Amino acid sequence: MFRLALATLRQRKGSAVGGFLALFCAAMIVCACGVLLETGIHGSIPAERYAGSPVVVSADQQIHWTKVKEKNKKGKHKVKRKTKFKALSERAWLSTSVGDRIAALPGAKVVADLTFPANVVEHDGSVLSSVDGRPSWGHGWSSAALTPYRLRSGSAPQQDGDVVLDEKLADRAGLKVGDQTVVQSTSSPKTYRVVGIARPDVDVKQQSAMFFDEAEARRLAGHPGLVAGYGVFGVSGAKVKAAVAGTGAVVATGDGRGQVEFIDAAKARVKLTSMGGAIGGTSLIVAVLVVVGTFALSIQQRYRELALLRAVGATPRQVRRMISREALVLGLTAGVPGALLGIPLASTIRAKFVSLGAIPDALRLYRGPLPVLAALVATVGAAWVAARVTGRRTARIKPAEALAEAAVERRTVGFGRVVAALVFTAVAVIITVVLSFLHTEPAAMPVTYLSILLWMIAVALWGPFITRGAVVVLGGLLRAFPVGGFLAARNSQANSRRVASVITPLALLIGMLTTILFVPVTMNHGARAQTKVGVKADYLVGSSGPGVPAAAAQELRAVPGVKAVTEVLQTIIWVGKDKRSAQGLTSAGVTQMVDPDVTSGSLDRLAPGSIAMSELAAQGRHIGDAVQVTLGDGVKTQLHLVAIYSRGLGFGDTLLAHDDIVGHVDDPLAKTVMINGSVSVRDLRSHLKGFPGLQVLDRSGYDKVQAAREQTNAEVNLVFMGLIIAFAAIAVVNTLAMATGDRTREFALMRLVGTTRPQVFGVLRWELALIIVVAAVLGTGAAWLTLTGFNAGMVGSGTPSVALGTYAEILAGAIVLGLVASLVPARMMLRRNPAEDINARR
Repeated sequence: MFRLALATLRQRKGSAVGGFLALFCAAMIVCACGVLLETGIHGSIPAERYAGSPVVVSADQQIHWTKVKEKNKKGKHKVKRKTKFKALSERAWLSTSVGDRIAALPGAKVVADLTFPANVVEHDGSVLSSVDGRPSWGHGWSSAALTPYRLRSGSAPQQDGDVVLDEKLADRAGLKVGDQTVVQSTSSPKTYRVVGIARPDVDVKQQSAMFFDEAEARRLAGHPGLVAGYGVFGVSGAKVKAAVAGTGAVVATGDGRGQVEFIDAAKARVKLTSMGGAIGGTSLIVAVLVVVGTFALSIQQRYRELALLRAVGATPRQVRRMISREALVLGLTAGVPGALLGIPLASTIRAKFVSLGAIPDALRLYRGPLPVLAALVATVGAAWVAARVTGRRTARIKPAEALAEAAVERRTVGFGRVVAALVFTAVAVIITVVLSFLHTEPAAMPVTYLSILLWMIAVALWGPFITRGAVVVLGGLLRAFPVGGFLAARNSQANSRRVASVITPLALLIGMLTTILFVPVTMNHGARAQTKVGVKADYLVGSSGPGVPAAAAQELRAVPGVKAVTEVLQTIIWVGKDKRSAQGLTSAGVTQMVDPDVTSGSLDRLAPGSIAMSELAAQGRHIGDAVQVTLGDGVKTQLHLVAIYSRGLGFGDTLLAHDDIVGHVDDPLAKTVMINGSVSVRDLRSHLKGFPGLQVLDRSGYDKVQAAREQTNAEVNLVFMGLIIAFAAIAVVNTLAMATGDRTREFALMRLVGTTRPQVFGVLRWELALIIVVAAVLGTGAAWLTLTGFNAGMVGSGTPSVALGTYAEILAGAIVLGLVASLVPARMMLRRNPAEDINARR
């Protein structure tokens, strides 16, 4: 059977190439997603600034809780406990008492580390970006020993106005020993004298460093009695671990030190794990759908051949085995190179994520064999399943019936297909309804993509019915155009299965692309609408650098005509086990600045020790309830609920007092400062001259800044989902080229009876127009149903937001793909001699 399968593949090169391309792309995408998933689980984070310290001690950078599950089975009561953990959003700090314990060990040398944001301000007032856009951090000079950094020139900082720069940062800023420079750190910008230039013994690529006098570093760090971590020399990690037992401190060695140094990388691992798993699963479903469609078209084109095999004595089992072996050969042939190329594809995706700031460059790609093997198994499995599904009826029917159907396309549809279509339609409806009740993005996004896929599977199963119905509806219009339109209508009616097999990937492309692009549009439009109504400030101050210092806000309060100034900080907190976005607002005059549509309680009562929550985040809580909160740096506290509001999409899950958050974030500078009052922009700017990088915006300017940030977030999702879009686009081209390439004898017959080449192209264009219209209606309808469910759950209204220009580009892209994939093969076939083609073997 393998010999016969290989011979068939050699003779049917067009079908073989089509199947190969579909399986090749599937293997590549699944492997790339697998590599990113495994990177999230096993990816290494090599230490840089901690490279010289064999042992690093830090606070636990994760939040932990125990999930208890009770079961009563057969009279026995069982209790299962499972500890879960998630990465904190801010750096957790460690008590100096832990350092005292370690220092008591014989032979131990302990070096404290303080880490805080610090940026050089250029002469024109703009904040200097660090080398290659990497973050810039400040430290005490004693922590230079952790790398170590050694002075290339100058001396160590001795007083609060001294600073030592790493040599890359100094070269970028054009600074040398003796120069003065302004540094924007965690408080007001301050002028320092460069007293030294330091060079690390190892290559530090992911960050820039500034070193201050110890007292100045403690002031800028803003955490008295706490440190970011300790580097320990002279004793083993085991002894250090024993010394700090019971304190909650974490002891790291080897690559574990990198997780302490780059806390963003640890959080990125969680993101990659969830996104890689979700997109990998979605890709596999799309792959099976596309491969089944490709194989179905291939089987249709070989119906006469398979019927002859049955007629000359081949049993149903032999036919099934032959088709399955063809699929296995194609799966292995396409799966091996596709899976191997998935690794460089994963590297490309990772590089794009790094450029967008979604993950830090410190997280190294993990290249293990498991994703390659998983992609190969998935590809071969998809090919085998597709072959069994599409070849089932061909192998079972009687030889005489097979020969009859090879001459004229079968009009009836199998009972099993109708049942499957009904089941998938019902499941798609249920999932879409469920989607309308999901109110959090992590819960809604996977269900959104599942919903559109289920609708597309239902469309594929209903394909022959849909095609015949479309021909009935549009046939009259097509027949009004002589030759081209008339023949296109008759061809589509006679070959509804072939047309349906082409419509499916095109509808999938339009539906997936519309859903992927307009989900963030719907979210952002809803958020901006709530913000536009709820933000009552006359002006807003933002920063092109790290943020707005508290001293700048105080300066604005002194401007004549200013009635109220509110500083806004953003972070992530945990309410019980639920991750929630949080904004910290200065309490005075907060109701003059924001209106989150309070439905219970009052925002006037927002003060230190209190919290306001959106209706979604409140989850049945009432005004006055005590809310257990874990702040971004892991500090646990109890806050009292004073208000519940409805505009959670625009104002976040929770609102807290600014003073309750400012000491628990890595960067205490306000992200935005809101201003109310009768004052001009010129007056505000004149009072902010001493604060570089600040911008005074009215509401329209602020909306533009928000839109730019939202576009960046949308690009991150589009990179991942772009794999599926590209796969669907390739499937469209592949299927159309296969369908067109199999019509050699049909085109030859048309030419021989007098049809001109332009008339043949006219027939193809009318057929393509029919296909695109039907695919656009189906893909858009499925996307609209999915987006309506998503919008109902996340935004609260049933009408999704759609950018008409973007939608027009989607349709234009589908038209271009269709024209290229159908007209190019047709042009090549029409150059040949029709008399020779009409005698070609089918």
